Amino acid sequence: MTDGFDSDVPSPARMYDYYLGGRDNFAADREAAEAVIASHPEQRQLARNNRAFLVRAVEHLAAAGITQFVDVGTGIPTSPTVHEVARRTAPDARVVYVDDDPVVLAHARALLAEDPTRAVVEADMHDPAAITTHPDVVRLIDPERPVAVLFVAVLHFSAGDEPRRIVEHFRRRMARGSYLVISAGSSEGLSEGELAELRAAYARTPRGGHLRTRDEIAALFDGFELVEPGLVDVCRWRGLERPTHVSILAGVGRLEDGHADGTPTPT
Repeated sequence: MTDGFDSDVPSPARMYDYYLGGRDNFAADREAAEAVIASHPEQRQLARNNRAFLVRAVEHLAAAGITQFVDVGTGIPTSPTVHEVARRTAPDARVVYVDDDPVVLAHARALLAEDPTRAVVEADMHDPAAITTHPDVVRLIDPERPVAVLFVAVLHFSAGDEPRRIVEHFRRRMARGSYLVISAGSSEGLSEGELAELRAAYARTPRGGHLRTRDEIAALFDGFELVEPGLVDVCRWRGLERPTHVSILAGVGRLEDGHADGTPTPT
């Protein structure tokens, strides 16, 4: 594992693994996750709803002809993975999994990196240039062809205007016809007390938790055209899961005015 790993510091990726019933987590992760569950008992269902959205979104994109995927903040591998879903429709799909959590990387490399058409990249999403210039990304992702970039349940671990900066970096390098996939925690419908409880539960994680309004999440799709049904509760994006009180909003946007050759848009 990488230098600086501390099992006493809870990790959002390992907390998510715990919500989904996984075993790749530590006591600190379970303690923090249980604090969330104590105040929001539907958290496990919310995680399952979010995972189901990821599967539906990838199915939709593969059916639309997308064969290149970059999964940013991929988390601990959970079946079906992005490449497993994509290859049901697109057997030649190429997938790059990106994360900076050492436990995620260890498991992902053991399970996902044997196939030359997929790669596991160690990078922090807050340094998007480190992702787009990484040798494995350059090797697998053709900038002249559409790509799907996925930020599934990760941008709410980024403060302030950082998510817009990160997404913009990718948008400027995506070819016309590319897709952006986002699911992000929303503050809609939550009281100040409930928001405070969630912030407190995630306060020990490296970057904390940052829920946003619908308008703030919608703004991340600037430059993209949202496909139906638009920006909706994660369980309503072409799905029938039971809604939860704490909401994750989800959307898939298509880039209509990108450069066909993938050339970054001039400043």
